[in-house]
Amino acid sequence: MKALLEKFQSLLLAHRGRPAALAVLLLLAATNWLSELQTPPPSVAPSTWTSAREVISSPFITGRRWLFDAYQQAFPRVRTIQPVAIVEIDEQSLKEIGQWPWPRNRLAQLINAINAHQPAVIGLDMYMPEVDQTSPARVARNLPGDQQALARALSALPSHEAALAQALRAAPTVLGAAGFDFETYTTSQTLTSAPMRVTSGDPLQHVRRYASVLASLPELQNAAQGQAVLSVGYDDAIVRRIPLVTAIGDQLVPSLPMELLRVASGADAIDVSASRYGVATVGVAELQVPTQANGEIWLHFARRATAEVREISAADVLAGKVPEDMLTRKVVMVGLTGSGLSDMRATPLRELVPGIEIQAQAVESLLEGQFLLRPFWLKPMEMSLLLGLGGIMIWLIPRRTGRIAHALTRSPKASSWLVMGLNAIFLALGFLLFHTAGLLFDAASLLIGFSAVLGSLISSAMLEIEAENLQLAQEQQQMREEAARISGELAAARRIQLGSLPNAQQLFAREHRFELDTMLEPAREVGGDLYDFFMIDAQRLCFVVGDVSGKGVPASLFMAVTRALAKSLALRLNVGPGAVVAAANDDLSQDNPELLFVTLILGVLNVETGQLDLVNAGHDAPWCLHRDGQRVRFTPDDESGGPPLCMLPGHAYTAQSAQLQPGDVLCLVTDGITEAMNAAGEIYGSQRLADLLQSLDTDQPIHDQTATLRADVARHVGPAEASDDMTLLLLRWRGPTEISAH
Repeated sequence: MKALLEKFQSLLLAHRGRPAALAVLLLLAATNWLSELQTPPPSVAPSTWTSAREVISSPFITGRRWLFDAYQQAFPRVRTIQPVAIVEIDEQSLKEIGQWPWPRNRLAQLINAINAHQPAVIGLDMYMPEVDQTSPARVARNLPGDQQALARALSALPSHEAALAQALRAAPTVLGAAGFDFETYTTSQTLTSAPMRVTSGDPLQHVRRYASVLASLPELQNAAQGQAVLSVGYDDAIVRRIPLVTAIGDQLVPSLPMELLRVASGADAIDVSASRYGVATVGVAELQVPTQANGEIWLHFARRATAEVREISAADVLAGKVPEDMLTRKVVMVGLTGSGLSDMRATPLRELVPGIEIQAQAVESLLEGQFLLRPFWLKPMEMSLLLGLGGIMIWLIPRRTGRIAHALTRSPKASSWLVMGLNAIFLALGFLLFHTAGLLFDAASLLIGFSAVLGSLISSAMLEIEAENLQLAQEQQQMREEAARISGELAAARRIQLGSLPNAQQLFAREHRFELDTMLEPAREVGGDLYDFFMIDAQRLCFVVGDVSGKGVPASLFMAVTRALAKSLALRLNVGPGAVVAAANDDLSQDNPELLFVTLILGVLNVETGQLDLVNAGHDAPWCLHRDGQRVRFTPDDESGGPPLCMLPGHAYTAQSAQLQPGDVLCLVTDGITEAMNAAGEIYGSQRLADLLQSLDTDQPIHDQTATLRADVARHVGPAEASDDMTLLLLRWRGPTEISAH
């Protein structure tokens, strides 16, 4: 396993990560291309390959759908005309007329009432494949034997289907039908529909095919002026697309919006133009609609609330309560909206609407000429952008020479900002193309691809940094010299430096005897401040705060050595804190070619008794915030403490002792806080720190106290650049186990 991991790391490091990033780019490009392959219809059992393809490409599919929905939410269609009226079989209609389905003669009355207003066309978003059981002859069959005279009289009356067929024939009507991928006793293999005039190719190879169709009775089909399929395109339960043409077996049939427009315009056929890429346009009369290769269009939705009043209850139509000109010369659609009757559909605008609303919006979009498209050439263009710009990133970002490389390496985050900028440009381009041309530009896939390539390059860079750091650790002096020249890796050094510091919440997650919180903010990418804390044994907590002279990489390296040495000596030597500091002073003084020094406080707290021993090596005196409100500084006297480390080799450091009470809080800071400077050159100062500490509530959670102090320093500094590293350590002693447990 280790050998396999080393082999993988070597592949990532080869040629500065370019081959690995190129492999990632090509893999993502292939996956992105697969994500737009047409999915087999539900009737076809998914193969292992199809299922695997959908899982692998799901990030691209999900991202693309999310972005296209965002386009619509940002720029919903603005209605310019109101060509559609909807006659609803709603709650009012069900209450006044009766439950659905109504007798066909009642539906005939509704169609006649609508036709009296001279609509352009009437579309029924429904199908009636079975005989009306309320027709007179059907009722006659169920009469008892002693009612033969009545039965003969009823049988002599015309059927409800005949009444409905007469109404359909007298009006410009279109009946709906549903495509099925399987056969039932009510389905058939053909649909009585208008002819489709096909030019320049075979659209049957590309459109959605159904094995059979569920349509109205033949006598109703023959009476209506048109038949159409009501199917829409679902993506994760949201309607985004609608086909303009589909197929029942080998028969090309229109959708409801196209057939409505054909009947309304009086055209004798629907024109379909296809090429080797699929369906190109679907048209009727003078209207030519560009489509996707499978004959679908992406619907551009308008918010339902922005429509003028266009819905009217079927009960009002039958009662003659239709507002003037509401139905005249309109595309009138009849559909079910009553509770339990309508099929509610979700749209990209996060609206839940009846199915007939989808058909109405499609008619509006077609008549307004507001189409959404992903033409066949758009995907190759997106792929070219992904591969071209991704290749440029792979070539430029790892480079160490040249103007562009210099610009990228001046800021550790420059590569990330470059990719974020590219993503922002393409997202803006996508919104612009949608708003101005109705094009669905897939910026989401570019974002995924560019981010993945950058991630691969960063992973390779991180592995390279780790390998270099291992080599530098073997030769400390060489590491110091190299650190000054690796300016392009300062961001990684900052993450490594801060990440190496202990986390009190994790380290002492179950500790009840004390609370501890810290903060370290280097003035530059890396700094020379340090803190550490660890348990020497079950009762003694050791904590260290220090400040290395100087800034930047040399200080950060000396900080790491000082911190590691202090911890090692404290754990290995069974001596007091004074002896530990003295030993650290001697070791650091022997190998200090840069002549750096360290101010340092090392303390040991007995967490059971509250006994505190402090050694102050030239550092700012810590504060003790007593629970009773007193604020005391532990200023070293003549017999304790000593100079900063590396100033006086061989010095014997001594500790000062204090007894903490339960609830007392120790506050240790570096001079980066007291000397924090604003734009006017004013320092924060010890007095302001003292005033703030005086106002702190010692019962407040320790991390809230840290946040309060940090916020006050930030208010003082304002927009000015940090002048020094800032470090803070707060330690509250809660008391021995028996006290802190309550």
